Amino acid sequence: MARFYALSIEPTLFGDACLTRRWGRIGSRGQAMTHQFEHEQDAVRLFLDLLRHKRRRGYRTLAPSDVHEAAFP
Repeated sequence: MARFYALSIEPTLFGDACLTRRWGRIGSRGQAMTHQFEHEQDAVRLFLDLLRHKRRRGYRTLAPSDVHEAAFP
């Protein structure tokens, strides 16, 4: 079963860092979870931990140009 997992760090309106995690089956809307941090370095630390964990489970990083092809083969 083809799945996706996406991570992004963005600033909030109040200047905090927000880590957003999205996952699900390719072609579906999927689910999302957000984590808010006072310091961006804490968000980056969790981002890298999650990235390492997902790569160990077989997920791989796609270039933005490859995302469309992977989602709609």
